[in-house]
Amino acid sequence: MGEPILRLGMIGGGPGSFIGPVHRMAAELDGRIRLVAGAFSSDADRSRQAGAGYGIDPTRAYASHQAMIAAEASRADGIDMVAIVTPNHLHVPASIDALKAGLHVMCDKPAAISLTEMKGLAGVAAGAKGLYALTHTYTGYPLVREARALVAAGRIGKLRKVVVEYSQGWLSTALEQTDSKQAGWRTDPARSGVGGCIGDIGVHAFNLAEFVSGAAVRELCADLSIMVPGRRLDDDCNILLRFEDGSERGVPGVLHASQIAAGDRNGLRLRVFGTESGIDWSQETPNTLTINGLDGRTEMLHAGAGNLGAAARAATRLPTGHPEGYIEAFANLYRDFAAAIHAGAMPADLPGVEAGLRGMAFIETAVANSAARAGWVRLDV
Repeated sequence: MGEPILRLGMIGGGPGSFIGPVHRMAAELDGRIRLVAGAFSSDADRSRQAGAGYGIDPTRAYASHQAMIAAEASRADGIDMVAIVTPNHLHVPASIDALKAGLHVMCDKPAAISLTEMKGLAGVAAGAKGLYALTHTYTGYPLVREARALVAAGRIGKLRKVVVEYSQGWLSTALEQTDSKQAGWRTDPARSGVGGCIGDIGVHAFNLAEFVSGAAVRELCADLSIMVPGRRLDDDCNILLRFEDGSERGVPGVLHASQIAAGDRNGLRLRVFGTESGIDWSQETPNTLTINGLDGRTEMLHAGAGNLGAAARAATRLPTGHPEGYIEAFANLYRDFAAAIHAGAMPADLPGVEAGLRGMAFIETAVANSAARAGWVRLDV
């Protein structure tokens, strides 16, 4: 017999949510997890409305995550895990309550609204029965995993430079002053934390750069801006980085993240350069990975091709030429997490507590560094 299907309870993801339906599709894509309950909204009627939309039993749509955890614990078919898809300020309280109840947690990024809060969660997770994973979705793309493997194997030579950008334009106007739910909480320090753009998408770029390069950022010099009048959190970020490589100076890097780049959509792009070649991957064209050699030759790898390594092949569902995208990458994280739950241990390439700690340290250090115009500073967790 196969492994039992894991029962999922969602926290957040109510009417108007973008990411809630994405989590549901990703979780259920491989048939290893099924959404059976949720605290979709703090408003009971809206939670029931969302539950009906997701097709779950109306009695299992709750008005709080505490009520869901308590009620599901008394059921023989109660939930095994939760997906936390709320604004940032609710991530840690919901994660801690779930972990203390023995549940596994899949949480949206950033993991917390402060590094101190994340350290508290890390302490709880260390002694918990349940596992904790963080949805740095872009690490789930097959060719991102191929890029990581190629760098680790020395395919590009010795690491020399990392350039990562994440460029959007959807907050080019004061959208938060309308009825936009998505803009409202992302620009509100009480719900988002100290970082705006840097916490929403900059941390994705940071995580991707470390994930693929295999090197940790040890220093940074940040310049964060608020370009839309009246906005309270940063909407444009330009950061110089230094990656650890054992040398005194380290490996240089550049991170650019913006949500006021008018006309840009979801422009996440990573380039990693070594002494022999450079690799180039873009989220908007995720099924190709380019390797540009120092000798002038260009090699293009395609998702699903037979010449990819084991990590990329394991993350691929379709033959080459059949495009896979965001939902499939997201689903890879859920599939890996389901396997980890059954195995009782987290794999090295699935973001978890350490990614949460490093992400929060990056956000807080960059915000403080930019405000003080302090030049180069250490990135310490």
